[in-house]
Amino acid sequence: MSPIYRSEEGKSSILQEYEAYLDELGDNFTREYVETRFGQTHVLLTGPEDGKPLFILQGGNCVNPMTLSWFSSLFNEYRIIAPDTIGHPGYSEETRISARFDSLALWVSDLLDYYEIKKSAFIGPSFGGGIILRLATYIPERIACSVLVAPAGLAVGSKLKMVQDIVLPLVTYRMTSSPTSLQKIADRMSCNCMKELDKNIIGKIFKHVSLEQDMPKLTEKEELVNYTSPTLLLVGEKDIFFPADKLIERAREIIPNVKAVQYDTGHFPSQDVLTQMNREIIQFLQENYK
Repeated sequence: MSPIYRSEEGKSSILQEYEAYLDELGDNFTREYVETRFGQTHVLLTGPEDGKPLFILQGGNCVNPMTLSWFSSLFNEYRIIAPDTIGHPGYSEETRISARFDSLALWVSDLLDYYEIKKSAFIGPSFGGGIILRLATYIPERIACSVLVAPAGLAVGSKLKMVQDIVLPLVTYRMTSSPTSLQKIADRMSCNCMKELDKNIIGKIFKHVSLEQDMPKLTEKEELVNYTSPTLLLVGEKDIFFPADKLIERAREIIPNVKAVQYDTGHFPSQDVLTQMNREIIQFLQENYK
């Protein structure tokens, strides 16, 4: 197994940031390790124990508490189950597994079985949304409803723009630790509104982690023939990775029961947009997850 971290010092630094971010979210979390067929998975849990289960799947190349912070308005009503994605920064097994076929769906299936959940609602931004689309392909009967936030697995933005605005500054940042390069990336990902805490963590991940580059495969219409669960798609008009127009067009072609909402935001939403998104999610869950 190849470690995802470039050094033990880098790993320790990122896990310290993980703990600090978790502290920012409050003290109502418990955590445990679950054995899956792909290795040990670290899971964060919060919300009422008798609440309806809601899986939140983290974005790629970030840390779980960062993703959770986007959806904190849901913590009081639902039983939140948030695994550190295997092979990504966090406390789960560092083993990388293919995002292109059924492995990630089987990984989530193991977690559902462990918690004795027949079906659940799911929320996933970016890479996490791509995992949900893999679930919809291989085990659609276990999804009660889903929220895809700027998901991988539907369509992608301009590769030329990504090279110019993300890849080249990233190479420069890794070589020089230039704050200007990191700020350029943060601004392009978030339309100039990324929190300092998020930028700091992303900078450390860029420096100390061998980034996951194997995104969930683009989903084909025939793969979702058995998926009929209500689906909410939330997208950003200025998302450099997954632009709103491309995602909405593709989603309407291949997802039978989808509602799409777009916002004037980038891949990382502003706080105002997150507030709007959470209102939309709460209403969606109230209507479709009873």
